[in-house]
Formats: sequence, C-alpha cells, structure tokens
Amino acid sequence: MVRPSPLDRARLRLASLAGRFARAERGATAVEFAFVAIPFLMLVFAMIELGLVFLVSLTLENAVMDVGRTIRTGELQNSGGTAATFKTAVCNKMSWVGASCAGALSIDVRTFADFTSSNSSAATMPDTMNFNPGGAGSIVLIRAYYAWPLITPLMQTGLQSANGKRIIYAATAFTNEPYDR
Repeated sequence: MVRPSPLDRARLRLASLAGRFARAERGATAVEFAFVAIPFLMLVFAMIELGLVFLVSLTLENAVMDVGRTIRTGELQNSGGTAATFKTAVCNKMSWVGASCAGALSIDVRTFADFTSSNSSAATMPDTMNFNPGGAGSIVLIRAYYAWPLITPLMQTGLQSANGKRIIYAATAFTNEPYDR
C-alpha cells in the first residue's frame, strides 16, 4: 500500500474542510441578515428622517401662524416689537427643535398693496430678509425658512438639499386688523 504524501494529506484535509463548510447551514441566517440589514436599516432611518422633516414643517407652519397673529392684531407694533423679538417668539413655539433654531431660522415680513402682488415669488427665498409688519389695514406676507440638517445620505439627494440641509418653508398672508396705535 502506498502512503499518501504530506501534500496529498493536506489536500484531502482541505477538501474535507471545504465539503463540511459547503454543507454547513448553521451560519446561513447570519449571512443572509448581513446582506439584508444594511438596506433595511437605511430604509428605517430614511423613514424616521422624513417623519422629522414633516414634523418640523408642521411645527414651523403653526408657529408662523400663531406668532403672526401678534402682527395681525397690532400687538407687536404697539409693543415696539422688532424682527429679533418676532424671531424669538417663533423659536419659542418651536422649542422642541432646541437652541439651533435662532441660527437656522430666517424670517421675511413684507407689506403689499394687494394680495395679487404678494403672490409673486412667494416660495423662493429672498436674498435679503425684510421686517415690515405694516400698520392697521396693511396686507402682510410672513415667510419663514428653516434649514433642517439631514443625516441619511440618500435623503440628501431625494429631498434636494443644499449643503446637507433641507430648507423648510412656511408662509401666511393676511390683512392687519384695524387696531389703535
């Protein structure tokens, strides 16, 4: 009988090991989970982030309408309110966003002769922000822009963000009430 050489014995051991590895099913679930986990987790994080964007949008819209009422009723004008106090009031209504509100929020308040002229370029962010709350009977347009940071890489492309931030927009237009100065 011919004894196998050490090289043949190593090949037999390797073939035996490879055969056992090919037949083993113990780690198949872990390998399958590794393939599926990354896309699944990215989808979950994208849904959470999209929910946060909608939450910020609704919060900003409600804050602009609530604080805008102080302009509509003349409360802000009679108390000597400024752009800074108006912005602070909007940020206070969005308190869950945190301290980043003041730096991420831009507010533009303008008066117009009629409602049709206030409609031009309402959704585009102006280069310079104005603060003119007008007087009694003035037609006022309040626009607020909030730069919300996006974390999920695919959401940055899908939501057309600039510098990793999504500009969230809210506006309200009204005629000031006939208040006394």
